[in-house]
Amino acid sequence: MTEEEIKAKLTPEQYEILRKGATEAPFIGQYVNEHARGMYRCTVCGQQLFSSEAKFDSGTGWPSFTDPVNLENVELVNDNKLGVGRTEVRCKRCGSHLGHVFEDGPEDKGGKRYCINSLCLELNKG
Repeated sequence: MTEEEIKAKLTPEQYEILRKGATEAPFIGQYVNEHARGMYRCTVCGQQLFSSEAKFDSGTGWPSFTDPVNLENVELVNDNKLGVGRTEVRCKRCGSHLGHVFEDGPEDKGGKRYCINSLCLELNKG
């Protein structure tokens, strides 16, 4: 997809998050309290990103996952935009910004917390 096609597909808020790296406000995203089983995919390109089996309630206000469905589907990039070292998570297929990964996830699941914006995801239930 061209950037113009992507922009036409997304809402202005989705575009700001997915293509410009913005963040949605906490506790308002449609998937924060979602408990249905299924596969979370990239809103832009449909790439499989996270299984509902990896989702947990982090209390942070964003959907959180212990790991991606396949590490080959995401790209981790150093992010120092706010003057703090963080690791950005992007869709490897289309390069869209998804959120960040932190080292404060459940210890028994590897200690990672993939903190992802709801507007970056589409849930295929089932």
